[in-house]
Amino acid sequence: MTAVFNALHLQAATLDVIAATHAPASLLLQRQQQRLARLLDAARSGSALYRERIDPAVARAAHLGRMAPVARAELMDRFDDWVTDPALRLDELRDFTADESRVGDAWQGRYVVWESSGTSSLPGVFVQDAQAMAVYDALEMVRHRASAGRGGGAGRWFGSFSAFDALGATDRTAMVAATGGHFASVVSFERLRRLNPWIAQTAHCFSLMQPTDALVAALNEFQPTVLATYPTAAAVLADEAAAGRLRIRPRCVLTGGEALSGAAREHVHRSLDTVVRSSYGASEFLPMAWECAHGHLHLNEDWLILEPVDEHYRPVPRGQPSHTVLLTNLANLVQPLIRYDLGDQVTLHSQRCECGSALPTLEVAGRRDDVLRVPSRRRKGETISLLPMALCTVVEEQCGLFDFQLEQRDARTLVLRVPQHGEAAQAAIDRCCDALQDFAQAHGAEPISVLGELGCAVPRGRSGKACRTMMA
Repeated sequence: MTAVFNALHLQAATLDVIAATHAPASLLLQRQQQRLARLLDAARSGSALYRERIDPAVARAAHLGRMAPVARAELMDRFDDWVTDPALRLDELRDFTADESRVGDAWQGRYVVWESSGTSSLPGVFVQDAQAMAVYDALEMVRHRASAGRGGGAGRWFGSFSAFDALGATDRTAMVAATGGHFASVVSFERLRRLNPWIAQTAHCFSLMQPTDALVAALNEFQPTVLATYPTAAAVLADEAAAGRLRIRPRCVLTGGEALSGAAREHVHRSLDTVVRSSYGASEFLPMAWECAHGHLHLNEDWLILEPVDEHYRPVPRGQPSHTVLLTNLANLVQPLIRYDLGDQVTLHSQRCECGSALPTLEVAGRRDDVLRVPSRRRKGETISLLPMALCTVVEEQCGLFDFQLEQRDARTLVLRVPQHGEAAQAAIDRCCDALQDFAQAHGAEPISVLGELGCAVPRGRSGKACRTMMA
């Protein structure tokens, strides 16, 4: 029942992160390159898979551009060849994560293990040792905590929620997430509770998968001062607060795991009368980016490399949105991730943030949901692509609807589903249908039909992430 933790590793990582947080860009790059060389050496030495993939010249030059990207499917298919510790066997880890009673337990007494949700591809199993966890903890304690302060709460929680997060001595923390698996959020939350007896008494996890009225009743009874959840779930709870059913007054709402739109942020802020902080992370690297006091996400690029690329894996210039992004995790030497296709759409910026940090800023559009394609009126036989982020922006910002799913039924028909009933819900769907039809035609599509369906629960993946746009 012990949690993976090493005080010396944490002390060393914390001092390093403190020193680098306000360091010039040249020093950050130097740290990054040193860690990349270490990672490549460890991967070639300990991983049979990477010995095949990493050319010695690439390792000596620490030049990633000459390496082919890798996808989760290949890594999971060759898991036992991928990891650098031969004691890690995928079949044993699968058995471990199949047992919900062992969430938060240390595997073999020295590894933290969690699984991804599998919403965008097959589920992955990810393993971290005490040294990698110390880096994640230090990044959160130093950067995320300092960026938010007492009034704003911890800057990053989702998937990590470290034992040293910025929780006040009188805080009551509610994490609203799916509790049916060894997901990063739940595993990390349980680790926090085991490392800190005080937090174990004042921090509780509430299942996102239960009926909304039951969740609202439980939160009303608990009265959290810090609420942590997905943006889509936060928006649903904001609806409940606006309707007078959810009666809590958190000092901050922490969101992660999904992209937080400006409209959703304002909706949560207004309905719950609280500060809202977002973050960017994944099962593959927990605290990838933190939100500064100026509202910008800063990439922790001294401990990771993020390469925005197009659909052919060619680099995308800064300031332009990517098709996907390649992640290289510089902290985890047990399970090397080098040029890993993360599946996120991001935009890295070159301008220096007003907060003074040299760490680059980025915008995150989220995971690649299904792109909906409808007939073009300009070129017969061709289609127009309707991007998920653009469609969600229309529904959220123009129509004020935050809990929904948009499905393409056929070439000319979209179906918008919402869980609500009644006249107000029907009016919201009518607004959305008109706005989506106008949006599609403005982008060169032939006229399409948008149908509305009331009283439909929005599907969520195993980890609780909402499925927003999809093909039938």
